[in-house]
Amino acid sequence: MRDDNSPISATEAKALLSHWRDSPALVLAVSGGPDSVALMWLAARWRKGFSRGPRLIAVTIDHGLRKESSREAREVKRLAHRLGIEHRTLRWTGTKPRRGVPAAARDARYRLLVRAARAVRATHALTAHTRDDQAETLLMRLLRGSGIAGLSAMARQSERDGVLLARPFLDVPKSRLIATLSKAKIAFADDPTNRDTSYTRPRLRALMPKLAEEGGDVRSLVRLAARLARANAALEVLADGAERYLALRNRNDAARFGFDASAFAGLSEEIRLRLLMRAIDRAGHEGPAELGKAETLLAALDRAIAKGEGRLKQTLAGAVISLTGGRIHIEPAPPRRARKR
Repeated sequence: MRDDNSPISATEAKALLSHWRDSPALVLAVSGGPDSVALMWLAARWRKGFSRGPRLIAVTIDHGLRKESSREAREVKRLAHRLGIEHRTLRWTGTKPRRGVPAAARDARYRLLVRAARAVRATHALTAHTRDDQAETLLMRLLRGSGIAGLSAMARQSERDGVLLARPFLDVPKSRLIATLSKAKIAFADDPTNRDTSYTRPRLRALMPKLAEEGGDVRSLVRLAARLARANAALEVLADGAERYLALRNRNDAARFGFDASAFAGLSEEIRLRLLMRAIDRAGHEGPAELGKAETLLAALDRAIAKGEGRLKQTLAGAVISLTGGRIHIEPAPPRRARKR
């Protein structure tokens, strides 16, 4: 086992990045911090190992939340050019929210990364999330009451608007990336918001040493996330089978989804919940259904079905869910009317 403070070798970097060897182009998300700078440096060294390989484009998202951000973006650009990598800086413009800034910034970052990837016809956007980030994500979602899917934390690869987001360093501790840059004498930026305890993630980060004393170290938390991801994958397979069994999509109306209420009621609660959320997400137009609200809706459906001739009609996430004639229908809700001032 490698020491958690040892630099990443060229051989290891090759193994970590080999999956994308045949991609036409790769976007690298590089903020200027140690993790993302290490990603850019390792990717540049990896790319030099063969005559033909993906085009590398480093993208820095300037959120405009700190006065140093523009300077840091310029420093990333200088390093990228030194390494022979193209660089783009994209800015998060417009009014910033007063609350929920980290979540809004994250959404903006991914939106801009996807836009950059499409512009250069990149199949993937690589981020430098580490094993430490995975452990912190699990804790954050645990405290928010996430279900099994959320507690699986970050996937190695996920899709967003047609672009694949890849995280090659999820098994790598942050300390190894810092050691890699130290050995290469590569400088990186220090973002003080990473220690700002007015935000949730830095507060949880500060608790990690105490959790480790009780056995909840980073390795244990990441192992738990992996086990939950395994369980979630198995449940998704069961949900797929149940979806086929119920003939979820009503062939008479491509925009309408439905279930036979009695057959639906015979499934386990977790599978019923997943099928309900899938149908709402397909029919709705207001984003993914929230787990807690979907659980409340499922409980109401179960009570109505148990009454035999029970009736129900509710709206969730831009979808109308109704129970009539022994069948549950899920269809798009009419657009909301703008409120008059």
